Amino acid sequence: MIIPILVIGGIGVVFGTMLAIASVIFAVEVDPRVDAINEILPGANCGACGYPGCGGFAEAVVGGKAPITGCPVGRQKTADKIAEIMGIEAKSSTQDTKMVARVICNGTSEVAKEKFIYDGVKDCVSAMLIDGGSKACKYGCLGLATCVRECPFDAITMGENGIPVIDEEICTSCQKCVIACPKDVIRMVPQGSQVHVLCNSIDKGASTMKVCKVGCIGCRKCAKVCPEQCITVENNLAVIDNFKCTACEKCIGECPTNAIKKVQ
Repeated sequence: MIIPILVIGGIGVVFGTMLAIASVIFAVEVDPRVDAINEILPGANCGACGYPGCGGFAEAVVGGKAPITGCPVGRQKTADKIAEIMGIEAKSSTQDTKMVARVICNGTSEVAKEKFIYDGVKDCVSAMLIDGGSKACKYGCLGLATCVRECPFDAITMGENGIPVIDEEICTSCQKCVIACPKDVIRMVPQGSQVHVLCNSIDKGASTMKVCKVGCIGCRKCAKVCPEQCITVENNLAVIDNFKCTACEKCIGECPTNAIKKVQ
């Protein structure tokens, strides 16, 4: 019994020694800047930067694969700290204005037609599997709160009219709701911007009006009255440049379908 025990013990010592030597020889040296950057990141691990969590982003920055301005949650303040760690000059390549999520749809149950009554899983992605969802407008919000559940910061609640409401003070710009929405009705807009075209349809005006009373019909009236020339019509849909918009509200008064709203 003693000999087998000694043999097994000896083998264990040999392999243990070999592993110890291998760990030294093949050790991957971790750049201390990775840990330093990871420490000052928000820790949201939202993936909005395009990397798997804050640790993945920190490694990408040190490896030269990601810009120091790549964290949408931390924005310029975090970028400045990363620049200091990396020993480079911080450039304000990100917008100084915080970007927040906004639901670009006003097709509530009162004004938007339904194709059928949906009684399935309360999830927009699941509902899409059945003829694109119950809404007659194929571009409209389904109102099944997928974005609410996806938001890690509780910045989204469901409004009484069935359209999600986003608190821009709580929103961190992580864009998880934008990615989760199967209808692409959530966009990033400058915080504090008030005037928006709350429609996502690119169908022609007649087709849009058949399914939603407050849809944009691409009539261009808003663009003609805008004194700042910040409204264009692309693919039958009016688009407002919120960085130029002064919220004069002339477009709101001119819109024949009330597709343009002032959002407080």
